Amino acid sequence: MNKIDLNGRCAVVTGGAQGFGRAITERFVASGARVAIWDHDLPFAEKTARAIGAGATAFEVDVSDLAAVEKTTAATLKALGKIDILVNNAGIAGVNKTVWETDLDEWRKVLRVNLDGPFICCKAVVPSMVRQKYGRIVNIASIAGKEGNPNAAHYSASKAGLIALTKSLGKELAGYDIAVNAVTPAAAKTAIFDQMTQQHIDFMLSKIPKGRFVLVEELAAMVAWLASEDCAFSTGAVFDISGGRATY
Repeated sequence: MNKIDLNGRCAVVTGGAQGFGRAITERFVASGARVAIWDHDLPFAEKTARAIGAGATAFEVDVSDLAAVEKTTAATLKALGKIDILVNNAGIAGVNKTVWETDLDEWRKVLRVNLDGPFICCKAVVPSMVRQKYGRIVNIASIAGKEGNPNAAHYSASKAGLIALTKSLGKELAGYDIAVNAVTPAAAKTAIFDQMTQQHIDFMLSKIPKGRFVLVEELAAMVAWLASEDCAFSTGAVFDISGGRATY
């Protein structure tokens, strides 16, 4: 593992109890950061924090609830003293159906977590970053946000929206030494697969030239660099980690 310097940094990782979020948290702690795991499942998040060690702390929060996120932001600032890094990772896949078969409530549920959630977290956390004139925000989007996956329009649209949010916020914060970037991974074998049909999983794999899914550790390595002080000039950018699937 290459050493990335996050010593003295304080981070928030949403959906940090498992999957990409846990791998990112582990990599951050190994790099010297203290991490607040924000997750809707507090017992699970606490179990993850205990397994990772003293550098991780668990907080219960629904990222789609502005009041709850504002309250948790205040609690995190009190516990850690500052927030240098925000990783908007929490997300859901939703049910695999065509657009015309997808219920409106299902559409809204996916957009609420995957797009409203990052907006709300940024809205709550960014003011403290502006005050300290430093920050790194990494949004976990998806290759689906670039290409659109069939039978997953809600998920694809939410990730496309997250890419646009990244670009807009990056421009707004460029003068504060706050970098805002997104990553667009191919799928990984995490618990989110439990929400998908096998047909959809097979479709995603068939599109990846490397012939396998991304490893959570591979994504975490990229995110760790984007969250570091070394990532000083890239902002509003989208970093591909799709095994060759991306065409742009």
